[in-house]
Amino acid sequence: MRNPYKVLRDLMPDPPLQVGTVVSITGSVASIQLPGGGVAQARGEAAVNDRVFFRDGVIEGPAPTLPIVLIDV
Repeated sequence: MRNPYKVLRDLMPDPPLQVGTVVSITGSVASIQLPGGGVAQARGEAAVNDRVFFRDGVIEGPAPTLPIVLIDV
């Protein structure tokens, strides 16, 4: 018999990978400026002005400094 919780979790999409610039750090929590103007917070290692990839509140690593193009759908 299949686990009902696992079946429900399989229906949910994975959190998206996002990119942003670290604007401040308090303890181990970084405030990250998003390209659209919003601010998110994530745990992990980074320095101010670093561009980082983060997902679900956790910094996954450094992001390259490339131009960002926003496309409204």
